[in-house]
Amino acid sequence: MELLHLVLSVTIGALVLDLLVFHVLSKWNEIRYRVTCKSPLPGLPPGTMGWPLIGESISFLKRGPDFVTAHRTRYGNIFKTHLFGKPTVVCTDSEVNKYILISESKGNFLLGYPRTFFEMIGKWSTLSLYNSEHKAMRGALISLVNGPALRDRVLPKIDEFMQSYLHNWTDKILDFQKKSNESILLLILKLVASKEENIPSTKELEDALHQVFLTFFAPAINLPGTTYNKGLKARRKLVQMLGNIIEERRASICSRHNDILDTLLENSEYSKNSVIQFTDEQIIDQIFGIVLSGYSTTSYVLMMAVKYLHDHPHVQDELRKENLEIRKGRPENYTINWDDYKCMSFTRAVVMETLRMTSVPGFFRRTTEDFEIKGYIIPKGWRIFICTIETNKDLDIYPEPLKFNPWRWLKSNLESHQHFMLFGGGARLCPGKELGILEISIFLHHLVTRYRWEEVGENKIVTFPKVEAPNGLYFRFHDL
Repeated sequence: MELLHLVLSVTIGALVLDLLVFHVLSKWNEIRYRVTCKSPLPGLPPGTMGWPLIGESISFLKRGPDFVTAHRTRYGNIFKTHLFGKPTVVCTDSEVNKYILISESKGNFLLGYPRTFFEMIGKWSTLSLYNSEHKAMRGALISLVNGPALRDRVLPKIDEFMQSYLHNWTDKILDFQKKSNESILLLILKLVASKEENIPSTKELEDALHQVFLTFFAPAINLPGTTYNKGLKARRKLVQMLGNIIEERRASICSRHNDILDTLLENSEYSKNSVIQFTDEQIIDQIFGIVLSGYSTTSYVLMMAVKYLHDHPHVQDELRKENLEIRKGRPENYTINWDDYKCMSFTRAVVMETLRMTSVPGFFRRTTEDFEIKGYIIPKGWRIFICTIETNKDLDIYPEPLKFNPWRWLKSNLESHQHFMLFGGGARLCPGKELGILEISIFLHHLVTRYRWEEVGENKIVTFPKVEAPNGLYFRFHDL
């Protein structure tokens, strides 16, 4: 009996100790930040902060929107968690999110991405800069891909490329994920540096870009085989490729290509008449940013647009009707002009609705001082995750938010809505917004005026943490 009593006592004691350890570990992050924060924290948002170090990062990455929805249901529109090694407040309130995005210029917030993110995009990327440097670089980038440049220089090149790329797809079964990635990558290289030949294989470029994306939120552990180590190597490879292109261009300085690289070199430190005086490092980071953003966003939006059009034949019919009207009476190899593009109102609506349904999950910011909002205190140095996934499903803005309905963009001026955040907001509003819409619109124009398509097999698509078809997205294309 004494032995049995001893065994029971030890077992119960061990169980109590395990429960105590479990409780302490599960509350470790909360205890830690209550001790280390300089300001009192009675007004912290509700929520849980998960396990030491990892917090709730694994659950967030695995569940994505479901993680946010579950926490929002339990805690409300603003809740605390712990993501990627930092205490984080997730905000799904449209009004608060808009305020945060436009308040960076006041110095209240900084970008809240990890160090690895900034190492991958480069220190002269517009996402790495602030104040006057950011304003100068962003202004230079906008001048390259908006307004007159978009109309006079970019549109003709996009149209020429898309006509050629979509040639001879009749009766072929194609992996459209691969095609959308390849087409946008080749197009960007054409727009940036007039590169269509003598470039590394697109597979090699895609692999390097993919590795860079994987490194954005990876731990900064530089050991052989780690994601961070592979990301550094991939970035070096891409930077070397861009450096080689710059050297080739300088060697043929007498030839004008009328592309983005020409404009950047005209404003380099080697140009006597330059006002801006870009260094080669700044030029490379600018180009790198254009390639990264175009490839990472435009390609998957294009893929999903074609998928949605397949799944909603009435939308495809309306899109085809609009674009056949533009094509009517034209020769076979006609050229799309700016007036034609401005007539593509439903085409633009399809692009915007696809973006709404599959846009980036959100944006990270970091507080520069204790920040009070809606009765809560967010301490200095904490991250805020501006969750646009939920904003894009706001019933007050988008009735029947789970329905793919491009017509909603024609009936009301949603692009001017105060809570419109598909392209970010404030000083960080995406400078390549109109370029991306133009690229997808011209692709869709030539696609729907030439082909119909049917899906082959059952193709799985995941939308978090990135939009992709893990095993491909296959369509068979037929002539109209």
